[in-house]
Amino acid sequence: MANIKELSVEDKLRALYDLQLIDSRIDEIRNVRGELPLEVEDLEDEVAGLSTRLEKLKNDLESINEQIKEKKNAIDERHAAIKKYTEQQKNVRNNREFNSLSKEIEYQELEIQLAEKHIKEMKASIEHKKEIITQSEEKLEAKRTHLQHKKSELDAIMAETEKEENFLLEKSAEYQGMIEERLLAAYKRIRSSVRNGLAVVSIERGASAGSFFTIPPQTQMEIAARKKIITDEHSGRILVDSTLADEEREKMEQLFANI
Repeated sequence: MANIKELSVEDKLRALYDLQLIDSRIDEIRNVRGELPLEVEDLEDEVAGLSTRLEKLKNDLESINEQIKEKKNAIDERHAAIKKYTEQQKNVRNNREFNSLSKEIEYQELEIQLAEKHIKEMKASIEHKKEIITQSEEKLEAKRTHLQHKKSELDAIMAETEKEENFLLEKSAEYQGMIEERLLAAYKRIRSSVRNGLAVVSIERGASAGSFFTIPPQTQMEIAARKKIITDEHSGRILVDSTLADEEREKMEQLFANI
């Protein structure tokens, strides 16, 4: 490979146009995938989020069931206390002791009522959470099925295009290595600023490809002479003559056909 500094302007233009053809081919491959990779990523995030929520709901259920168990044990203990205080009332020596035990019994009965009220509320909460869990499980299953479908779709496209894309990425890097840093930076800047990614275009019918602005005959002659890098004053794109473009397209089509 010739040293970058030894390349003629024509060689630089050919290398730039070849790089453009390679990068445009990579763009086409990625466009085929479209939004699929992002869709898969979003679905994976949704599935992870739903799984976490479902796990939390199930943990909440276990916690509530444990609280109900504790309340029931407390009720049993309070019933035992009532039974004990009732027995003690039979052996009191005066009204003061009897009334004191009656208050204890009344307190225990109130605590039992409060515990039963809490149990009732917690059971209602359990039923509500069970409904949400069922809905969440159905939604999660639907999302998992959708994710699997999208992943299969993406895997199929990747299997078809991965080899070609990797080859083209290597070629892109190879051609970038042939172009001086300043020119390559300009190419990348233009490419990132235009919607279709075309930084290097040929002259077609007296205008730069994709543009309606006519290029003056004198400028067209300078472009055809290939003695300096010329850009379109309207779009900023680097311009090459149609003959050079046809030659490089034919060369690149052969390269692509052998992938």
